[in-house]
Amino acid sequence: MEDGPLLIDFVAPTSLLRESNQTSALPVIGNGPPGTFVLFPNGLRVSLPTDQIVFADDTRGHARVGFGGMRFVGSEEGRLVFVRIRELFPEDQLSPDRSHTMLLDPQWVATISVDGRPVWPARALSR
Repeated sequence: MEDGPLLIDFVAPTSLLRESNQTSALPVIGNGPPGTFVLFPNGLRVSLPTDQIVFADDTRGHARVGFGGMRFVGSEEGRLVFVRIRELFPEDQLSPDRSHTMLLDPQWVATISVDGRPVWPARALSR
């Protein structure tokens, strides 16, 4: 797949939860940014790699999230697979425990686009 901006439209209804940044008098190094989650009506919270998010919106009744340094690589063992291809922030602003792979259940995702072109699901490609 290509390396352009990756946009994931989650199924409706979903919304976004962005944890607030916790301020501290002590310097915190390597903690990473606050969490970002997609919320589903059944209570499921799906964590997203916040440090890769360049766009996030849920005003249309579903979560829509753009990633700047992730690539969609396809489906594996029933999951959609995304890999981190570059960092968007300096190393000291990132958590050392950050994941380098994001796995999503296809039932959570409506469409995936790269550079404005649909790449998943297959029916989106034939339009």
